[in-house]
Amino acid sequence: QVQLVESGGGLVQAGGSLSLSCAASVRTFSRSVMGWFRQAPGKEREFVAAISWSGSSTSYADSVKGRFTISRDNAKNTVYLQMNNLEPEDTGVYYCAADTAVGRSRYWVPRSGFDYTLWGQGTQVTVSS
Repeated sequence: QVQLVESGGGLVQAGGSLSLSCAASVRTFSRSVMGWFRQAPGKEREFVAAISWSGSSTSYADSVKGRFTISRDNAKNTVYLQMNNLEPEDTGVYYCAADTAVGRSRYWVPRSGFDYTLWGQGTQVTVSS
């Protein structure tokens, strides 16, 4: 079954860190662009970070640049999101997403949710002030 499973969410104080993981059971994972999105209560889902299938390109939302780092381990079919210096505004459900289309540029890092075809169920991140 093709799926994405996030883990690592939780409750943390402002200034703290969390590391999210997304395990993918996708046959073409090593050729899939991976992204993280989040949705805060009462707000629309927003882009957080993305990494190209080659790992050579990354993209970040301005609000997390310098604090979050996306990475991937193709041998483990897993993508990570290291979140440091967390702020209460980072609170929300974090979703892992995959663009499983084969043939993308090795530098392709889309920021729109419409470019992703597979989504996980999400993991809650709560940052207290």
